Amino acid sequence: MIKNYYTEEQLPHKRKGHLRKYYLFSPFLRIFHWIMVWCIAVLFITGQVIMNPLPGGVSSEPTFADWRLSLDLIRNIHFLAGFIFTASFVLRIYGWIINRGDRLLPKFWTTKFMEEMVEVAKHYSLLKYSHKQYIRNPLARASYLGLYVMVLVEIVTGFAMYYMPNSTGVPATIFGWSIGMYGEMIFHWVHHVFAWLIIFFAMGHVYMVFRADLMEREGEASSMFSGVKTISELPSDIDDLKDKHGRVAKD
Repeated sequence: MIKNYYTEEQLPHKRKGHLRKYYLFSPFLRIFHWIMVWCIAVLFITGQVIMNPLPGGVSSEPTFADWRLSLDLIRNIHFLAGFIFTASFVLRIYGWIINRGDRLLPKFWTTKFMEEMVEVAKHYSLLKYSHKQYIRNPLARASYLGLYVMVLVEIVTGFAMYYMPNSTGVPATIFGWSIGMYGEMIFHWVHHVFAWLIIFFAMGHVYMVFRADLMEREGEASSMFSGVKTISELPSDIDDLKDKHGRVAKD
């Protein structure tokens, strides 16, 4: 448990260039972040094989000649990774509820958020030399919300197709009710397209993380291991980390 805090008087950075560490990501978030990363990689690779099986099968269903790499095994790995990913996502949402540092979704309803998002967009578009420092910049927050929507689409369509053979079961009732409205092939297409969108997001995310590390020196990449970011100025969104006593946890 984090027991050290910055008081309200300690928050402003008194010396220019002085680095201050902010404890941001809980172990809860970091653990499930990495589980989800590996699950996404496994789900994408196995999903591509399921969509386009490698040659060598002899049965009516495409399969590998080697039973250890059969399409049935690939499917089971895909399903297992899907269950683990879903559980991790649910626990990630739980962490969002109980840990203040994990609670970094966009505040679209505020003028401040919109102005800061435009400022960061101008910086990334090379129209502005720099931007304010943030615990998590507005564009990143907005992109994560988009990612969560894509993840929910993948979970719903994935489970709808998985439980379709047992259409009278409770899970099929929860997830598969809309297959009859739109058709199974639409679900396959949506599931496939959103898988690619998540991969494109991951590529952009990795680029932006290392860009922030190299250009802004905030420890963006290491923060997902240590939970700590180093910032040389008072973050514009510091209020998001304050508890009811106006304190901010520090490393």
